Amino acid sequence: MRILLLILACFVSFRSVSAAEPIHVLVWDERQPRQSEAYENFLGNEIVVRLKAAADDLAFRSVSLDDTEQGLSVDNLEWADVIVWWGHARQRDVTDDNARRILDQVLSGEADLIALHSAHWAKPFVEAMNWRSVEDGRKHLESHADGRKLTIETVAPPRPYTVPMHGGVLTPAYFGYRKGRTAFHGLIHLPWCCFPDYRPDGKPGSISVKLPKHPIAKGLPATFNVKQTEMYNEPFHVPKPDQVIFEETWELGERFRSGMVWNIGKGKVFYFRPGHETYPVFKQPEVLKVVENACRWLGTTD
Repeated sequence: MRILLLILACFVSFRSVSAAEPIHVLVWDERQPRQSEAYENFLGNEIVVRLKAAADDLAFRSVSLDDTEQGLSVDNLEWADVIVWWGHARQRDVTDDNARRILDQVLSGEADLIALHSAHWAKPFVEAMNWRSVEDGRKHLESHADGRKLTIETVAPPRPYTVPMHGGVLTPAYFGYRKGRTAFHGLIHLPWCCFPDYRPDGKPGSISVKLPKHPIAKGLPATFNVKQTEMYNEPFHVPKPDQVIFEETWELGERFRSGMVWNIGKGKVFYFRPGHETYPVFKQPEVLKVVENACRWLGTTD
């Protein structure tokens, strides 16, 4: 009888696993024409086709900026467990309302966001970085207010989509001053979400795995080269990440934190740096493995 019950329990467990709902991945791509230099059917579609062949526990929808509701309908956003985002030349065209709706999905834990390469300026990523900067800044200022009343003001970069110079104050930045005898006023300078140097020459980048036991690094060698890519150089003006999984370097000495995770409310944001639409970065197995691992980890992490 006990053997029969054990067999039955194993059968029920197997049925539960086999019938498990796949992780829903919404791949969003602005579908810029220059992508045709490296991809036959757009970059986002390339990611979907290649990951479909490698990961049967992931289900995909591939959408674009030119789709109805910019591909971000209520149905698509409620369906998604993970949103993979590629934006570059058309960042401004995404509506502020759509960016905020994605942030709300992340904050509530309904979906997580993967921002690829030039999506450092994607509106949903910037919204998430601003939210985290305000949270971090508030905690910092409150810890120095000595129990006095504290008011807080946020200061946005004066011109969006501009490149910061070397040697300036790293953003986000926090500053407070005494306001009368019993109060302080705090200023939170929001992050630039950019970096001072970039070089789109297609020279290889070398990626080192900093957290080899992290699920996003599963199955990857300790180091690997991205054969053709654009260079980005630190400092990257973003809030301090909770995890830095990858670091990338170039022969001329540049370096970049190329895989970072932030906790955003009940959800997470993962930024992965390698890319450029004119190089076949997302045909390379190691790069695709990172995206696959990230989708799986984010889609199953509470």
